[in-house]
Amino acid sequence: MESGLRELADKLLRLDRRVIFVLIALATLIPLLRPIGLPVRISPEVRQVHDYIESLPAGSVFLLSLDFDPASKPELYPMAVALLNHAFKRDLRVIAMTLLVTGTGMAEKVVSGIASEHGKRRGLDYAFLGYSPGGSNVIINMGQDLAVAFPTDHYGERTADLPVLQGINSLRQVNYVISLAAGTPGVESWYVYGKEKYGFELGGGVTAVIAPGLYPFLDTGQINGLIGGLRGAAEYETLIGMKGKAVAGMDAQSATHFIIIGLILICNLFYFLTRHTKIRSFGSAQNRPDSPPEMRR
Repeated sequence: MESGLRELADKLLRLDRRVIFVLIALATLIPLLRPIGLPVRISPEVRQVHDYIESLPAGSVFLLSLDFDPASKPELYPMAVALLNHAFKRDLRVIAMTLLVTGTGMAEKVVSGIASEHGKRRGLDYAFLGYSPGGSNVIINMGQDLAVAFPTDHYGERTADLPVLQGINSLRQVNYVISLAAGTPGVESWYVYGKEKYGFELGGGVTAVIAPGLYPFLDTGQINGLIGGLRGAAEYETLIGMKGKAVAGMDAQSATHFIIIGLILICNLFYFLTRHTKIRSFGSAQNRPDSPPEMRR
């Protein structure tokens, strides 16, 4: 039995590295293609965003500012998909925009795509304002007069004529704003130039490296919730019962970690087993009568 165990251990310890590469590739690829939905602990800050949207009555005004470009898409795009799905399911009036010109096309694609999945009509159920130059000044202008800040939407239609914007003269009539940002302008700009002046409720979604710097805003109630990185997006998808790209990404990470940890444990276990067996074999050889004098104790 010991010899068989030693042979098995030797084979595993000499395992071709290409086999490990294949295992890691499969552990990454399979969950991305078919998300498993491994358990994810929901953090309070993500739940607060979800619960606030859940508490809004149908017809409430929800403004989503997609303040990121394709460089931050892996982390922030899944948040946009999850938030838009939630908002449209709740029959909220959705206003979408961006403060970054480089993110305009991507923002338009996700908003119009999710809206069509829910049968929502542009101009009637949602509006995509697009981009207006000025950065933080755009927020101030929207707080004073929305039609002045955005005379037309992204498609060239007069905002004053859009049914979904009827009764919304400024940010004072917006119930909830969420900024998905990878830098500045972003959540801080929406707080300083928006919420502080016009009194709407504010939440945020940011990349993982930015999230720690926003916790002071969260702890003091300046923002009422925060979605941080791909993990936060996966938490939000879990809350709305959705297996999207964030859940798939976290499944792939978890599966890869399981494979790596398992290989480390198995290799160390067999290493110590074979090492112990070799020591015992060496000790037995020393005590044999026919062993050379130099090996005898």
